Amino acid sequence: MEITKEFLQSKSACSPSYKWVVENKLIGLEHPEFIAKLMENNRFSDANWLITKLFDKMQSVKYAIFAAEQVLNIYEKKYPNDDRPRLAIEAAKKYLTNPNAKTADDAAYAADAAAAADAAYDAAYDADADAYAAYAADAADAAAYAAAAHAADAYAAGAAGADAADAADAAADAADAYAAYAAARAAYADADAAYAAYAADRAAAGDIKTSIINFGLELLK
Repeated sequence: MEITKEFLQSKSACSPSYKWVVENKLIGLEHPEFIAKLMENNRFSDANWLITKLFDKMQSVKYAIFAAEQVLNIYEKKYPNDDRPRLAIEAAKKYLTNPNAKTADDAAYAADAAAAADAAYDAAYDADADAYAAYAADAADAAAYAAAAHAADAYAAGAAGADAADAADAAADAADAYAAYAAARAAYADADAAYAAYAADRAAAGDIKTSIINFGLELLK
């Protein structure tokens, strides 16, 4: 799909990002190239926002689940006995098992996902002192809420897309925060080790962001 000024304005693109893409001559590019240019310039949040504006509801839920799964291990390393984020992701996956369910079934799946999302939110709150773990739980929370959007079709698609964007942003934050944490931890031992840890974990964080966006592009094919 060609990304036009009219499209971005219709989706209420934020002013700074809109100005940046205009100034950098991205307007008129097809969405894969447009998103690639954003990623080349380390504008993950913009790429994430745009890609979720192109999704339908089912694509949004799949994207949110994928993003959350990329950082679930970060939470579980810190809290190995807390399965609330994992259960939130599983609830979202359950919704995907029967996308053509009757309304009553659809509402039941959504209710389960909403309850699991609330539990994941509580997990994020409990882990607040450990930012990287809290962000990972937030990603699971948003993934479950993406599945829980079940009102009229237009609302559901929009709500799921917003939650999908939140899940991916939270996953990116978790990866970034974990990289910073690894560097700080290593700094206590050795400056060179700190730099090596930071470089390795920053690279891993970048890989997670790239994987999330690439998964989204695959969903759009």
